[in-house]
This record gives sequence, C-alpha cells and structure tokens, in this order.
Amino acid sequence: MTYLTPLLSGFIAAAIGTIPPGLLNMTAAKIKMKEGRKNAIWFVIGAVLVLFFQAYVAVLFARVIDNRPDVVILLREAGFVIFAILTIYFFFFAKEPIAKKKTKIKKSSKKSRFFLGMLLSGLNFFPIPYYVVVSVTLASYHLFVFENAIILTFVSGSVLGAFIILYSYIAFFGRIEKKTDYFMRNMNAIIGTITGLVAIATLFNILNYYFE
Repeated sequence: MTYLTPLLSGFIAAAIGTIPPGLLNMTAAKIKMKEGRKNAIWFVIGAVLVLFFQAYVAVLFARVIDNRPDVVILLREAGFVIFAILTIYFFFFAKEPIAKKKTKIKKSSKKSRFFLGMLLSGLNFFPIPYYVVVSVTLASYHLFVFENAIILTFVSGSVLGAFIILYSYIAFFGRIEKKTDYFMRNMNAIIGTITGLVAIATLFNILNYYFE
C-alpha cells in the first residue's frame, strides 16, 4: 500500500469532522477577529496537537479490535443502530438550533491561546470513537492496514486536514459568518443526512459479512 491512500483518508476524515461549525472552528475564527491571526493560529496548533494523540490512540485501539472479527461486526451492528436512531432523531424530533449571540473574547497571549486550543480539543472526546470507526471501516475495504508507518501517515493526514479546515475558518471567517445562520437552520437535516448515509453503508457492510 502506498502512503498516499492513508494520507488522503486521514485528511478527508478530519475535514468531514471539522467542517461543520463547532466549538473549535468558531472559537478560532472569533479569536482571529478579536485578537489577530497569530493568536488564532496558536490556538489551532494547540488543538491539532491534541488531535494527533487522540487519533493515534484511536487507531492503536482499532488495531486491537481489528484482530477480533466478532468484535468488529458487533461494533458495526451497534454503530448501525446508533446511526439509525440519530438519523430518525435529527429528521423528526430534534429542535431547530438557535444561533448563539456573539461574545467578547479578551485579548490574551499566544501561550494562553495555545493552551486554550489544547484544552478545548482535549475536552472533545468525539475524535477517539470517530477515528476508531473510520480506521476499522477503511481496513474492512482494504484501504488501510494497521502498520506503524501507515498509522503515522494516516494520523498526519488527519492533523493536516484538521489544520487546513481550522485555518480556513480563520482566513475566510467573514464569508463563513454569513453562512453560519444557514448552517444553524439546516444543521439537523445536514447531520441527519450524514448519519443516514453512514447507517446505510454500515448496513451493507453487515449484510455483506453475513451473506458473502
């Protein structure tokens, strides 16, 4: 396997997970607006540094799981149920998100913004189960192997993807800000569509396992 595939896979996985407006990307954008580009970049560096370790630990955990086909299929079945429930919830029951009012951010040093990025990224535990599922799924399609060099390449791609998306929020926040209300109004449908597609793909994978 060439290193390009895991690099691109990690990049795309990180981009998908980082593009929707969230705590990290919106905080980075607001820091840029209030304190300048340098402080915002230091915030992003702190955030992606933690992401590196989160993704690496997740893939190592996935490597252990991948050696147990029974556990892998059990996780897929549990994942299908969870994603199906989430899809139904976001399409039919979730309330429309309300856009938060802008808050002032006090000027701080580069060091404090770096550690703030690490803190907020560390409080977000979503990347760990996310990268476990992503790496196991890629491995099931023979797009990823649990070798040390490949793992590091995949994790590096993830860090690069997250950094570029977060930097894009910093660089183009003026345009993104105008689209935030649209994302907020349609966030339930967007998330529901994504979880629905993941549920369908997972179901096909499960059926293929049982009927191949």
